[in-house]
Amino acid sequence: MKKPVPTEKQLEFMNWELGVFFHFGIRTFNEGHTDWDGVHMDVKTFLPTQLNAEQWIKTAAAGNAKYAVLTAKHHDGFALWPSEFTEYSVKNSPWKNGQGDVVREFTDACRKYSLKAGLYYSPAQFGSRQMQGKEYDDYFINQISELLSNYGKIDYLWFDGCGSEGHSYDEKRIISAIRALQPDILIFNMWDPDTRWVGNEEGFAPLGTSLEENGKLLPFECDCKIRPHNWFFSENDAETLRSLENLEGLYDMSVGRGGNLLINIAPDRRGLIPERDEKRFAEFGERIRKKYSSPIKSDIIRSGDAYNISSTLSVNANTLIISENLKRGECVTDFSVYYNCCGNEILLYVGKTVGHKQIIHFPTVFLEGERKLTLKITGSRGEYEIEDIRVYDLKI
Repeated sequence: MKKPVPTEKQLEFMNWELGVFFHFGIRTFNEGHTDWDGVHMDVKTFLPTQLNAEQWIKTAAAGNAKYAVLTAKHHDGFALWPSEFTEYSVKNSPWKNGQGDVVREFTDACRKYSLKAGLYYSPAQFGSRQMQGKEYDDYFINQISELLSNYGKIDYLWFDGCGSEGHSYDEKRIISAIRALQPDILIFNMWDPDTRWVGNEEGFAPLGTSLEENGKLLPFECDCKIRPHNWFFSENDAETLRSLENLEGLYDMSVGRGGNLLINIAPDRRGLIPERDEKRFAEFGERIRKKYSSPIKSDIIRSGDAYNISSTLSVNANTLIISENLKRGECVTDFSVYYNCCGNEILLYVGKTVGHKQIIHFPTVFLEGERKLTLKITGSRGEYEIEDIRVYDLKI
């Protein structure tokens, strides 16, 4: 069977690597609401006093994120833009006397700070099953069309499948409308996806996670929350903010396993990212930048399926970052890393897929002359190309 290959936009998505999710909406102002509890939240409660989407995006950029995703409409159905197709939107809130548009402010900020703009849209919502099938499909397409027609280029459309179990949509018609309005858009998760969910909301990919699923190549995304218990802002979870060490670990278990990492940072009731969350994400970005900015100068010689990695300097090494050229598809299925010293070959690491990137940590070894590392590709589907190998001495 011919291997599936990524599209140019899928290759671009994998290069984004890190994104920020912004869960914000009517639920921000209704502490204690949970998914699908059916409790009505009054449109008049939506009243951010200092909303500043530029602060959100500056926070994302400071943490080295390349894209951002806003919950334009969550399960409750509240629209963060003045939708013509529902009364349950910012147009009927007291915020800016009903003249505000969070989606506009978000997309403008993304472009100002050169982040890719993504919009989350929950296909299912409270009360939706009271509509007839075509009526709801019309509503769905009308709202999506507003989002994809009125805000310039949208890079990423994030469909949450939660709540759609057992519900039938006119998938062909919906996707046709989306692709006609924005041919270059990436779609997450549903119907005609370009990317997929990794399968958990803890921010990690299992070792050896493949880019392929059901015969298609679909880059995977690992989503999680910077405050582990809540997607939306809560007054009661500030002490749960993830540590720098935990965020670094998640990066290594997502981006470092060939996926993207999407970290939720919830704006508060002012409409601002809380100061401690803002600071923590900036510290995380700076830590990752510093950590991987200075690879060891090394010589790499390929011999068949082995890549011998040596240094003319006397240095320690404890990390490799390797990447596969994916233009032919995902080829490498197994690899190992060895340390060669005084005629001994010591196994340091065993891996599966390489894909976009693998970050490999191992016990610190000494490189000099014949003391070297060897990357061996021990399994592949056809011809492969390792396009990048970097060696580090990390203080971990």
